[in-house]
Amino acid sequence: MEKALAFGLALGMLTGALIVANSRKARNLVTTGQEEVLDRMEELTQKAAANKKTRAKQAQN
Repeated sequence: MEKALAFGLALGMLTGALIVANSRKARNLVTTGQEEVLDRMEELTQKAAANKKTRAKQAQN
């Protein structure tokens, strides 16, 4: 059962990689998605840093 799952996942990843590699539209979708994820991660990181500074100031008072 586990071997079949691992094989299915590997086959799915390979198939997806081939589709993206051969399709300009799919490649653009992946690139756009990656950029959106990176932008969102940066926003969350900045927000977390600001919250950490705020909590540190509150703890000092």
